[in-house]
Amino acid sequence: MKRLALLLVAAAALAVLAPPAHTQNLTPPSVPDSLRVLAVRPGDVVKILVWGHEDLSGEFPVDENFDLFYPIVGAINVRQMTVTQLRERINHELEQLFQRPFVVVVPLFRVAVLGEVFRPSLYSVDPTMTVFDVIAEAGGPTRDANQRQIQLVRGGETIPVALNASALGRATLRELGIRSGDHIVLPRKRITLQELSLGLQVATLVLTLYSVMR
Repeated sequence: MKRLALLLVAAAALAVLAPPAHTQNLTPPSVPDSLRVLAVRPGDVVKILVWGHEDLSGEFPVDENFDLFYPIVGAINVRQMTVTQLRERINHELEQLFQRPFVVVVPLFRVAVLGEVFRPSLYSVDPTMTVFDVIAEAGGPTRDANQRQIQLVRGGETIPVALNASALGRATLRELGIRSGDHIVLPRKRITLQELSLGLQVATLVLTLYSVMR
Protein backbone atom coordinates (compact mmCIF):
# COMPACT_ATOMS: atom_id res chain seq x y z
CA MET A 1 0.00 0.00 0.00
CA LYS A 2 2.85 2.34 0.86
CA ARG A 3 4.59 1.48 -2.42
CA LEU A 4 1.38 2.29 -4.38
CA ALA A 5 1.06 5.70 -2.70
CA LEU A 6 4.71 6.46 -3.52
CA LEU A 7 4.17 5.53 -7.17
CA LEU A 8 1.11 7.79 -7.42
CA VAL A 9 3.00 10.79 -6.02
CA ALA A 10 5.91 10.16 -8.38
CA ALA A 11 3.50 10.01 -11.34
CA ALA A 12 2.04 13.37 -10.31
CA ALA A 13 5.52 14.90 -10.27
CA LEU A 14 6.23 13.64 -13.78
CA ALA A 15 2.91 15.05 -15.03
CA VAL A 16 3.77 18.51 -13.70
CA LEU A 17 7.23 18.55 -15.29
CA ALA A 18 6.19 17.08 -18.65
CA PRO A 19 6.27 19.62 -21.54
CA PRO A 20 3.01 20.48 -23.35
CA ALA A 21 2.16 18.10 -26.20
CA HIS A 22 1.77 20.89 -28.75
CA THR A 23 5.30 22.27 -28.30
CA GLN A 24 7.34 21.91 -31.52
CA ASN A 25 10.91 22.71 -32.47
CA LEU A 26 10.90 23.58 -36.15
CA THR A 27 13.99 23.88 -38.33
CA PRO A 28 14.12 27.45 -39.73
CA PRO A 29 14.68 27.92 -43.47
CA SER A 30 16.96 30.68 -44.75
CA VAL A 31 15.47 34.02 -45.78
CA PRO A 32 15.45 34.52 -49.59
CA ASP A 33 17.58 37.39 -50.91
CA SER A 34 14.50 38.79 -52.70
CA LEU A 35 12.98 39.62 -49.32
CA ARG A 36 15.96 41.76 -48.37
CA VAL A 37 15.21 44.46 -50.97
CA LEU A 38 13.82 47.54 -49.24
CA ALA A 39 10.86 48.20 -51.50
CA VAL A 40 7.49 49.71 -50.61
CA ARG A 41 4.73 47.12 -50.27
CA PRO A 42 1.00 47.04 -49.44
CA GLY A 43 0.51 47.34 -45.71
CA ASP A 44 3.55 49.59 -45.26
CA VAL A 45 3.18 53.04 -43.77
CA VAL A 46 5.44 55.67 -45.35
CA LYS A 47 6.56 58.53 -43.13
CA ILE A 48 7.23 61.61 -45.28
CA LEU A 49 8.85 64.74 -43.87
CA VAL A 50 9.05 67.91 -45.95
CA TRP A 51 11.21 70.55 -44.27
CA GLY A 52 9.20 73.68 -43.50
CA HIS A 53 5.90 72.18 -44.74
CA GLU A 54 4.00 70.40 -42.00
CA ASP A 55 0.92 70.23 -44.23
CA LEU A 56 2.85 67.97 -46.61
CA SER A 57 4.39 65.85 -43.85
CA GLY A 58 2.85 62.83 -42.16
CA GLU A 59 2.40 59.08 -42.30
CA PHE A 60 0.73 57.64 -45.40
CA PRO A 61 -0.39 54.00 -45.77
CA VAL A 62 0.09 51.94 -48.92
CA ASP A 63 -3.15 50.17 -49.90
CA GLU A 64 -3.65 46.74 -51.47
CA ASN A 65 -3.32 48.26 -54.97
CA PHE A 66 0.14 49.67 -54.15
CA ASP A 67 -1.31 53.19 -54.11
CA LEU A 68 -0.11 55.88 -51.72
CA PHE A 69 -2.29 58.99 -51.55
CA TYR A 70 -0.21 62.11 -51.04
CA PRO A 71 -1.53 65.69 -50.65
CA ILE A 72 -1.61 67.78 -53.85
CA VAL A 73 0.01 64.99 -55.88
CA GLY A 74 -2.79 62.46 -55.41
CA ALA A 75 -2.32 58.71 -55.87
CA ILE A 76 1.23 57.45 -56.38
CA ASN A 77 1.55 53.83 -57.44
CA VAL A 78 4.57 52.39 -55.65
CA ARG A 79 4.55 48.93 -57.25
CA GLN A 80 8.17 47.77 -57.68
CA MET A 81 9.33 51.15 -56.36
CA THR A 82 12.17 51.42 -53.86
CA VAL A 83 12.20 53.96 -51.05
CA THR A 84 14.85 55.97 -52.89
CA GLN A 85 12.72 56.08 -56.05
CA LEU A 86 9.69 57.18 -54.03
CA ARG A 87 11.65 60.01 -52.44
CA GLU A 88 12.86 61.13 -55.88
CA ARG A 89 9.29 61.02 -57.23
CA ILE A 90 7.91 63.16 -54.38
CA ASN A 91 10.85 65.53 -54.62
CA HIS A 92 10.20 65.97 -58.36
CA GLU A 93 6.49 66.66 -57.78
CA LEU A 94 7.21 69.23 -55.07
CA GLU A 95 9.76 71.01 -57.24
CA GLN A 96 6.81 72.12 -59.36
CA LEU A 97 5.49 74.02 -56.31
CA PHE A 98 8.59 75.48 -54.64
CA GLN A 99 12.36 75.46 -55.04
CA ARG A 100 14.69 72.92 -53.52
CA PRO A 101 12.31 70.88 -51.37
CA PHE A 102 14.03 68.85 -48.67
CA VAL A 103 12.23 65.49 -48.46
CA VAL A 104 12.85 62.58 -46.09
CA VAL A 105 11.06 59.27 -46.71
CA VAL A 106 11.05 56.58 -44.01
CA PRO A 107 9.19 53.30 -44.62
CA LEU A 108 7.49 51.79 -41.58
CA PHE A 109 6.58 48.12 -41.44
CA ARG A 110 3.29 47.17 -39.79
CA VAL A 111 4.05 44.05 -37.75
CA ALA A 112 2.22 42.34 -34.92
CA VAL A 113 4.11 41.38 -31.76
CA LEU A 114 2.36 38.50 -30.02
CA GLY A 115 2.89 35.85 -27.37
CA GLU A 116 4.80 36.39 -24.14
CA VAL A 117 5.14 40.20 -24.26
CA PHE A 118 3.54 42.76 -21.97
CA ARG A 119 1.72 44.73 -24.70
CA PRO A 120 0.90 42.44 -27.64
CA SER A 121 -0.41 44.56 -30.52
CA LEU A 122 0.20 45.86 -34.05
CA TYR A 123 3.14 48.28 -34.38
CA SER A 124 4.57 50.59 -37.08
CA VAL A 125 8.31 50.02 -36.91
CA ASP A 126 11.40 51.25 -38.72
CA PRO A 127 13.10 48.55 -40.85
CA THR A 128 16.46 49.52 -39.31
CA MET A 129 15.25 48.34 -35.89
CA THR A 130 16.16 44.90 -34.57
CA VAL A 131 13.69 42.23 -33.45
CA PHE A 132 14.61 43.00 -29.84
CA ASP A 133 13.88 46.70 -30.47
CA VAL A 134 10.40 45.75 -31.69
CA ILE A 135 9.84 43.47 -28.70
CA ALA A 136 10.84 46.37 -26.45
CA GLU A 137 8.17 48.50 -28.16
CA ALA A 138 5.68 45.84 -27.03
CA GLY A 139 6.74 46.23 -23.41
CA GLY A 140 9.46 43.59 -23.47
CA PRO A 141 9.32 39.84 -22.83
CA THR A 142 7.55 38.36 -19.83
CA ARG A 143 9.49 36.11 -17.49
CA ASP A 144 7.84 33.09 -19.14
CA ALA A 145 9.03 34.06 -22.65
CA ASN A 146 11.35 31.70 -24.53
CA GLN A 147 13.68 34.20 -26.21
CA ARG A 148 15.66 31.41 -27.88
CA GLN A 149 12.67 30.33 -29.97
CA ILE A 150 11.40 33.64 -31.41
CA GLN A 151 9.16 32.88 -34.36
CA LEU A 152 8.19 34.72 -37.53
CA VAL A 153 4.67 34.02 -38.80
CA ARG A 154 3.84 34.92 -42.38
CA GLY A 155 0.70 33.89 -44.22
CA GLY A 156 -0.15 31.34 -41.55
CA GLU A 157 3.27 29.63 -41.75
CA THR A 158 5.53 29.66 -38.70
CA ILE A 159 9.23 30.22 -39.36
CA PRO A 160 11.56 30.25 -36.31
CA VAL A 161 14.26 32.89 -36.68
CA ALA A 162 17.56 31.18 -37.59
CA LEU A 163 19.84 33.33 -35.41
CA ASN A 164 21.15 33.13 -31.89
CA ALA A 165 20.26 35.85 -29.39
CA SER A 166 23.50 37.78 -29.96
CA ALA A 167 23.12 37.88 -33.77
CA LEU A 168 19.42 38.63 -33.47
CA GLY A 169 20.26 41.68 -31.40
CA ARG A 170 22.33 43.07 -34.29
CA ALA A 171 20.37 42.09 -37.40
CA THR A 172 17.81 44.63 -38.65
CA LEU A 173 14.28 43.81 -39.74
CA ARG A 174 15.37 44.57 -43.31
CA GLU A 175 18.28 42.12 -43.10
CA LEU A 176 15.97 39.43 -41.73
CA GLY A 177 13.49 39.96 -44.57
CA ILE A 178 10.67 40.95 -42.19
CA ARG A 179 7.89 42.99 -43.83
CA SER A 180 4.42 44.39 -43.18
CA GLY A 181 1.86 41.78 -42.21
CA ASP A 182 4.38 39.58 -40.42
CA HIS A 183 3.90 38.45 -36.84
CA ILE A 184 6.78 38.28 -34.37
CA VAL A 185 5.85 35.69 -31.74
CA LEU A 186 7.55 35.04 -28.42
CA PRO A 187 6.51 31.52 -27.39
CA ARG A 188 6.13 30.35 -23.83
CA LYS A 189 8.85 28.36 -22.13
CA ARG A 190 8.24 24.63 -21.97
CA ILE A 191 8.58 24.82 -18.20
CA THR A 192 7.90 28.18 -16.56
CA LEU A 193 9.38 29.28 -13.24
CA GLN A 194 6.02 28.73 -11.58
CA GLU A 195 5.77 25.19 -12.96
CA LEU A 196 9.36 24.44 -11.96
CA SER A 197 8.66 25.66 -8.43
CA LEU A 198 5.59 23.43 -8.24
CA GLY A 199 7.59 20.50 -9.57
CA LEU A 200 10.25 21.00 -6.89
CA GLN A 201 7.56 21.08 -4.22
CA VAL A 202 6.15 17.79 -5.49
CA ALA A 203 9.62 16.27 -5.67
CA THR A 204 10.26 17.36 -2.07
CA LEU A 205 6.98 15.73 -1.05
CA VAL A 206 8.01 12.50 -2.78
CA LEU A 207 11.33 12.43 -0.94
CA THR A 208 9.60 13.17 2.35
CA LEU A 209 7.09 10.34 1.87
CA TYR A 210 9.88 7.99 0.82
CA SER A 211 11.90 8.73 3.95
CA VAL A 212 8.82 8.24 6.14
CA MET A 213 7.83 4.96 4.50
CA ARG A 214 11.28 3.36 4.68
